[in-house]
Amino acid sequence: MTTLYTPAEVRNAVELLASRSLIRLVTEIDDNGAIPPRRLAGTLPDLSSHQLRRTTEAARAHGFVRVVPGAGLELTESGSELADLYDAMARWARRHAVPAPVCEFSSRIRHVLDLLAPSLITERADEAEAGLAGLRTLLIQWLADNLQVARVSEPEPVA
Repeated sequence: MTTLYTPAEVRNAVELLASRSLIRLVTEIDDNGAIPPRRLAGTLPDLSSHQLRRTTEAARAHGFVRVVPGAGLELTESGSELADLYDAMARWARRHAVPAPVCEFSSRIRHVLDLLAPSLITERADEAEAGLAGLRTLLIQWLADNLQVARVSEPEPVA
């Protein structure tokens, strides 16, 4: 049994990647191209200005999006690969009608990430359902290329 990630690293990665606002931002840009900064609120009207600001900052800090002068917010290579990972997870979830036959795209992503999370802590064949093995491999590869996602920040020393 090989340890892949610590429970804290998996928790950080799942919390970030399963964020409804991040999923919405990444998939919107992937589906429709760059979003000019002034159009962000109109493009994602279901997210508050606070959610948009925090999500955009997190996406930029993790290297998923960048601002291109004249174009707006666009996906980086890492962000584009994340969009592909989201699509693969959603297809699997739809095919298996989880978490329900009809639900939001982001709910499907969260459900699949929750299913995969235990198998990211230790490498055991029985941890990931056979049907999830391909998604598990894709997620592990993506996380290996994006180490900052799972990184646990060290607490600041107390003075």
